[in-house]
Amino acid sequence: MDSQSKKFHFQEIDWVISFPVDGNKGKYREYAVVLLESGGGASEVKSLRLGEILDRAEIDNQYPHTVGYYKTCAGKDADFKPEYLELREIRTVEEFWAFLNAANL
Repeated sequence: MDSQSKKFHFQEIDWVISFPVDGNKGKYREYAVVLLESGGGASEVKSLRLGEILDRAEIDNQYPHTVGYYKTCAGKDADFKPEYLELREIRTVEEFWAFLNAANL
């Protein structure tokens, strides 16, 4: 993931959704993003639409989520230590949309 992208770390499930610097317009659900799934095992990176990620049971059925917004991160894998610009507890997808708006996406 490039250091210029905006990243949102879902702490409880250890997923990071990374938004590219440009190229996305319109509805958030249609945004092209990169998902990094760690979740205690080997990391897996996938390019998906944001709506596909948010509809997964791990997110949709497990609110609230603690979500940290960051741009840079020290360390990799086990040493993952993002420097959060903001940390929020989100209880609904609408609260996540508000978080994205606050981050100027």
